[in-house]
Amino acid sequence: MKSAVETLNPTRVRLTVEVPFEELKPSLDAAYKKINQQVTVKGFRKGKIPARVIDQRFGRGAVLEEAVNDALPKFYTEAVNEGELNPLGQPEVDITELKDGELLAFTAEVDVRPALEIPDYSGIEVTVDAVEVTDEDVEKSVEQLRERFATTTPVERAAAEGDIVTVDLEAKVDGEVLADGVAKGIDYTIGSGELLDGIDEAVTGLEAGGSATFTSELKGGSAEGKEAEIKVDVTAVKTRELPALDDEFAQLASEFDTLEELKADSRERLARMKKFDQATQAQEKVLDELLKLVEVPMPEKLLEDEVNTRKHNLEHHQLGQMGLTLEKYLEIQGKSAEEFDAELKEQAEKGIKTQFILDEIVNKEKLSVAQDELTEHLMRRAQSSGMSPDQFAQAVVEGGQVPMLVGEVARGKALATVVEAATVKDSNGEVVNLDDEDEETEAGTSAEAETSTEA
Repeated sequence: MKSAVETLNPTRVRLTVEVPFEELKPSLDAAYKKINQQVTVKGFRKGKIPARVIDQRFGRGAVLEEAVNDALPKFYTEAVNEGELNPLGQPEVDITELKDGELLAFTAEVDVRPALEIPDYSGIEVTVDAVEVTDEDVEKSVEQLRERFATTTPVERAAAEGDIVTVDLEAKVDGEVLADGVAKGIDYTIGSGELLDGIDEAVTGLEAGGSATFTSELKGGSAEGKEAEIKVDVTAVKTRELPALDDEFAQLASEFDTLEELKADSRERLARMKKFDQATQAQEKVLDELLKLVEVPMPEKLLEDEVNTRKHNLEHHQLGQMGLTLEKYLEIQGKSAEEFDAELKEQAEKGIKTQFILDEIVNKEKLSVAQDELTEHLMRRAQSSGMSPDQFAQAVVEGGQVPMLVGEVARGKALATVVEAATVKDSNGEVVNLDDEDEETEAGTSAEAETSTEA
């Protein structure tokens, strides 16, 4: 076999391959054997039909077609290896010549990874938010904990903002009660805005046993989007009582003996969270700066496939689980289909560029992935997928996705390398020293967030 590579553009090549007919013999033998198992000829046992009889009865062309289909992947792979190519996706193959007993010739066009020049990235500078925990932050955190330990007490008075009312609802459209428009025993906090527009005004001032009617646009169900007449019956009024902020509360809500110890712990926890957010922000900003430094030719077919994959995942998985159509989602977002498509293309393009650049840095810096790093990454991915580590690992192995996970970890390490070389300052002008371990872990997450499919 001999092959030649023609560069059509920076991301696409055409392979021209010529195969002497004798190299097709293994595939021809396999073709005869396969046809032998599929057909019956009177006078011959199944599987024992001579090749000449198969040629006479079913045509030599059928045998050649089967042999060529069997052989093409092998010769294509050999040509790719000879040309030292990194193909992306499936090739477009065209058989240009097939002479029985003489020659098989074909061309294969395929997208390839573009050659990239990675410049010196040590000059990247970014500014991130400073890690500052205010007394207000601590008070808000403690107040949220206090809300979790609130108790409710029935009261015999008119309902007011902040009270919890138990209500029965009945919705009518054009005077008819909707089949799915009746609900009973719903607890609602007045002023929360979590139910229907207009319900706050309707129930405020009502005591248990009181009723009111109001109109509101339905947010779901069979009459979604329509104006409905809503009848609301209040069956109970309850007030929320927050525990006193004292040492007794600290002992109830935590492992600490005093309120001051609880507040100190809240301050430390908030600082860790803000440090984590700061590291994530640094990685995202460094990545954006890195993308500006490198010119990346875009394989159009790969970009088209990536856009289609992202759109399919959104429509059939994320939105499907929420019971939304793409049209309804765009309506909620206030976007046109054209704006959505443009954003999706921009995101897909950024994801592909990110993968190409970080993969190139992996090669340039000779980064490798240790078994413990892969295991740790697998554990995180299993947790985010809602599967046990064993289940996730089995799914990964059975799906042939181990190389994909290795690539994710390697790209995370590549981004961590760039972040380490960059200058990161906070909004106060102070240089930020990111913890290497946290940086690498989160860098992997940042890199993954930019790429949804393995190119």
